[in-house]
Amino acid sequence: MSAGAVLAGPTLLEAAEYISPYRLTILHTNDTHSRLEPFPMDGGRNQGLGGIAGRSALIQKIRAEEEQVLLLDAGDIFQGTPYFNIYKGEPEIKAMTAMQYDACTIGNHDFDAGMENLATQLTLHANFPMLVANYDFTGTAMEHKTQPYKVFKKGRLKIGVFGVSIEGRGLIPDTLFGATKYLDPVQKANETADQLKRLENCDMVICLSHLGNKYTDGKVSDEVLAKESSDIDLIIGGHTHTFLDDPLKYTNKNGNDVIVNQVGFAGIILGRLDFEFSKFSGKKLVKNHNLSVSQKSAG
Repeated sequence: MSAGAVLAGPTLLEAAEYISPYRLTILHTNDTHSRLEPFPMDGGRNQGLGGIAGRSALIQKIRAEEEQVLLLDAGDIFQGTPYFNIYKGEPEIKAMTAMQYDACTIGNHDFDAGMENLATQLTLHANFPMLVANYDFTGTAMEHKTQPYKVFKKGRLKIGVFGVSIEGRGLIPDTLFGATKYLDPVQKANETADQLKRLENCDMVICLSHLGNKYTDGKVSDEVLAKESSDIDLIIGGHTHTFLDDPLKYTNKNGNDVIVNQVGFAGIILGRLDFEFSKFSGKKLVKNHNLSVSQKSAG
């Protein structure tokens, strides 16, 4: 009987793994715009909200409670307070490094002090990658400073994360955008997601997008990308400063769900998405939380 139990052991373990879900918590920000301190207590609607101290405290608390956490940002880290005007992004990147961001993508305002400055800040102060698949920086100061994607191992899961960003011409001055080549974000997103799904064997594919949530003129947006995609599971958006109470859900070209979320601007909200993975039921979003960041968050 003992021998039989030993022989049955792996089968029972495999059955338990098949049924029991595996949890991943995704934390995200977008368009933080150099808001290192909370909004001043001046009677404005955002007074007391935001600030890296409150955000950091929330992140630390969640990491203490959850085993597998990814922390991501969808661009426009720079511009918006005197910190950027004086220090050109150094404290923003240092703060993200201290909070242990896993990855970010690039926003149009991240060019505001020039590509040379952005390259310097990333080289000197970032221990996380800036991901963008649809900008070709060949021959510029940003060459080799970004990468199209990164694969993260979270327990037994492989999570593929990549970035796409908005057309710079007409939005970013030519003197700042330089010789950067803008590539079709939908095409590059689908190529990259296919690589992550089939060559890297990722369990989940996340797109960090600075395209904007949706437009009325047909411009490429997160809505367009979601509907035209094949292998993206989650789009974390930015650029349009959209506050979503709940994530949006679209159907992709293969008839599968694509979740899109965005949490406003200035770091006053920390987005949290909890996913469960199991061999029995696949992956699903089980809960989302919009966590208010404030002076109280810092304790």
